[in-house]
Formats: sequence, structure tokens, C-alpha cells
Amino acid sequence: MPDTAANYRMLHTMIRVKDLDKSLAFYTGPMGMKVLRKREVPEGKYTLAFVGYGDEKDHCVVELTYNWDQEKPYEIGTGFGHLAVGVPDVHGMCQQVTRTGGKVTRAPGPVKFGTTVIAFVEDPDGYKIELIERK
Repeated sequence: MPDTAANYRMLHTMIRVKDLDKSLAFYTGPMGMKVLRKREVPEGKYTLAFVGYGDEKDHCVVELTYNWDQEKPYEIGTGFGHLAVGVPDVHGMCQQVTRTGGKVTRAPGPVKFGTTVIAFVEDPDGYKIELIERK
């Protein structure tokens, strides 16, 4: 296979979640994603749920990994930055997140030194999601 960008594609981003039901409600509720597939692995004591805006063959998705024995919340760490999601109306999306009990950590507004409207929200585990307005 030739080494060209046309042969590569981002498949998914994986994050570990403490409460799968709560995370699925967030991503399929105010974030508007769909559960694309879900797989329980009893021998490994974990469940994988893939959520996104379209089929995995065409879109990058989020893999939510739920480890059954995890008692404490995960530490996000200093290496993780955020997920980015393009939306047609950042203000409206932030209202949906707030209305469903979610957290907006940076109110909608232009990016520093620019005009693109962005905001930041957090999922139930504290992962940051940048909302970027794309009309």
C-alpha cells in the first residue's frame, strides 16, 4: 500500500467512562450522536459502546469503554486535550447540554484572536468537548 494520506483515515477516539448509561445518555441526548454498536465482553469484564454522527465506514466515532470493576472515577490526565465536534449552532447545543444537566465550561463566543464561534462542554466523566460552529 502506498504511503499517502488518501490511504489513511481516523477511525475512533477511545475514552474510559465510569457510568456507561449516563455517558450514553449524554452523547445520544444533547450531543445528538447515535449508538452505532455495543459489545459486552464478560471474560474481560468490560463493555464497548461506539457512538457517532454516522456510520463508522464514513465517520470518526467515539469508543466508550466501560470497565465493570472500576470503582473510582478515572483521572483525565495531563496528556488528553479534548474531542472536537462541528455543529451548526454552538449556542443551541450549549443550551441543550445545560437543559439536560450537562456542564458548559466555556460559554459560546469567538475564538481568541479570531471569529470562529466555539464553546467547551464536559461529558459526565469530565472529558472536554470543543464545539466548533460550522454553518
